[in-house]
Amino acid sequence: MIAVELNFQGKLGIDELMENIRDIGPISVNQELDNTLHSGDNLEVMKSMLIHHNMEGVIDFIYIDPPYSSNQVFSVSDGRKNTISRVKDGDVAYSDVLKEGDYLAFIYNRLLLMKQLLSENGSIFVHLDDKMGHYVKILMDEVFGIKNFRNDISRIKCNPKNSNSKQFGNQKDNIYFFTKSKKNIWNDPRTPKTDTQIEKAYDKTDSRGNRYTTVPLHAPGETKDGPTGQPWRGMKPPEGRHWRTNPEEFDKLDEEGRIEWSRNGNPRKKNYAKDDKGNRMQDIIEYKDPQDPIYPTEKPWKMIEMLIRATTNNHGLVFDCFCGSGSTLFAAKKSGRRYIGIDLSDVAIQTATKRLSQFDN
Repeated sequence: MIAVELNFQGKLGIDELMENIRDIGPISVNQELDNTLHSGDNLEVMKSMLIHHNMEGVIDFIYIDPPYSSNQVFSVSDGRKNTISRVKDGDVAYSDVLKEGDYLAFIYNRLLLMKQLLSENGSIFVHLDDKMGHYVKILMDEVFGIKNFRNDISRIKCNPKNSNSKQFGNQKDNIYFFTKSKKNIWNDPRTPKTDTQIEKAYDKTDSRGNRYTTVPLHAPGETKDGPTGQPWRGMKPPEGRHWRTNPEEFDKLDEEGRIEWSRNGNPRKKNYAKDDKGNRMQDIIEYKDPQDPIYPTEKPWKMIEMLIRATTNNHGLVFDCFCGSGSTLFAAKKSGRRYIGIDLSDVAIQTATKRLSQFDN
């Protein structure tokens, strides 16, 4: 296994990190933190979650869209609440001015605490662009383990760009997907097939107009022992192959009209388009930025909802410590999951609070 480590000033181990963070005490009078939003430095709040609220290993899903080291300050301009601009006379949403080693220490120290909070079945998604993303990927390899890396997801964020810069247009950013262990929850997200794909994949039609295709009852691999190698209705699987399942199941399929017999008496199973689960999602996804964002650099909540549904079960606990506009928390509520959010920005807390209250209405 290749071991790669980045060294930079301010890099701490988990024990040293826990000692150096100011103890802010319990972050809530109530021990129950489900469906709560907290204002403050996420480093300190996460420590409080671990020390005072016994939350080590209880969070099922983490999504963060942290600063990108863009050297910009983002604001919501006066009179144009959906405008993203450099600060001039509007309310500051957040500052993204950390560079190089300071930025890496900022991210790394928080990843250490997120790992402590994440459950053995949990997943973490870190959303970045290509400026610092590949460095953060190495940090995540170190914190979560290379063996727990699942995907580098490319998100198409906008329409193709035309510019005079001497480089390819920037149409995507990246989401780094890691799990705490191999026990991670996976619900296999799918996208519906198009009409063209259905017509191509299911080229036959039954008497009721239902589209279907047929597949052999046997599969590669010879099995001499066991039922899948035994004759069915006097037929044995072709040489070098075995029945896909216990031949007793074929009798049930035939009774249901799910087996098609050729003129030569060759049986094939009918697979119907109505039972198709869709296409497996790939590591290139298209969820474009909102056209009318309510917060700078806001990400689409439907994308986060897809990630939540793919990697958690109902009532699972979702966490976002850079919650910004509250997209993750909103997506968690839409998905029937619990949530905890943190942000240092008053503008973010106000925006997320209003958004969540509108959901209830």
